[in-house]
Amino acid sequence: MCYTGIMQKIATRIFICASITFGIIGAALTLTSPFGPDQTDTPLQIVLARLLFATVFIILPSFA
Repeated sequence: MCYTGIMQKIATRIFICASITFGIIGAALTLTSPFGPDQTDTPLQIVLARLLFATVFIILPSFA
């Protein structure tokens, strides 16, 4: 039995979900950023940045 088609569907769904999540987290990170230079990051921004990187690490292998 060939699992290629099933695995491709799963990978496509994961890619789509990660891409949508990336957009939502990126928008939230932009909206919660303090304005001006020399502003410190809030704990919310740190969490959002880490989640943004996590989605990047999910999206990038799907191009391989």
